[in-house]
Amino acid sequence: MARHFTLNTGTEIPSVGYGTWQSKPDGVGRSVYAAVKAGYRHIDCARAYRNEKENNIRFWIIQVGLALQKLFEEGVVKREDLFITSKLWHDHHAPEDVPESLHRSLNDLQLEYLDLYLIHWPFRLKKGTDASNPENFVRPDIPATWGAMEKLYDAGKARAIGVSNFSTKKLSDLLVVARVRPAVNQVECHPGWQQTKLHNFYQSTGIHLSAYSPLGSPGTPWMNSNVLQEPVITSIANKLGKTPAQVALCWNIQMGHSVLPKSLNEERIKQNLDVYYWSIPDDLLAMFTEIKQVRQFRGDFTVNPQSVYKTHEELWDGEV
Repeated sequence: MARHFTLNTGTEIPSVGYGTWQSKPDGVGRSVYAAVKAGYRHIDCARAYRNEKENNIRFWIIQVGLALQKLFEEGVVKREDLFITSKLWHDHHAPEDVPESLHRSLNDLQLEYLDLYLIHWPFRLKKGTDASNPENFVRPDIPATWGAMEKLYDAGKARAIGVSNFSTKKLSDLLVVARVRPAVNQVECHPGWQQTKLHNFYQSTGIHLSAYSPLGSPGTPWMNSNVLQEPVITSIANKLGKTPAQVALCWNIQMGHSVLPKSLNEERIKQNLDVYYWSIPDDLLAMFTEIKQVRQFRGDFTVNPQSVYKTHEELWDGEV
């Protein structure tokens, strides 16, 4: 099983990374430290998740930075051993604000560069605001934002650049104007939402799919996910002597996608890395087509009569 995938920049991205979405600020540092000690070499971060207040967000990302510095100081890893991802939030899409957001992340993480920097959503807000008030919504100008991202890539502050939560159409539109091609699109992807159209598109364009919520986010009640209870997955897990989570992760990796599982349990953190020395046989792999497909994370906060996206179909360009 692949330990790394090669991006269109020539950089290698680890096939299994550690996701920090929904980690509590007071525990994220400990979990990142435990993950790297266990063998993870990709840490996925972001300046903001959902509608957290800025002071909590900053505390969260500083805790990740402190954990990284502790790992460096103790000699567990060197900076070049790690692949660190962060993301541009909605209120910093203006070209002049993009470098400010990156530099703030670098300062909080105590790093000189990021390995990957992503536009978090194709959605824009007025600077310093949140999505609670539709009056804060601004029509996105992805080509202009991407131009600023390209400058960060040119300067070496981001070794690769990409997007997150982009549909096939939105990514196709970006490719028309991009000077530097996106290296990655990070999207929800798991056996219950297999992203077949995006997967096929990437096969022809050389863009890498990185899967967030690769286990279906079973700890997120509002997502109503039961991916790990799917009979197909539990049956395969029993036949192979693996956990349902390991089977779900292995499926994504065999499809050529990197994965970003998250757990605060140290035993499960280790279990989620046990995907390198086995694979799902072809006959069992074919069974994944039997699983009902449901997008769990629909981006409700972007959809509003005053938004550029009046419906979920517009946000995802029919990929719902």
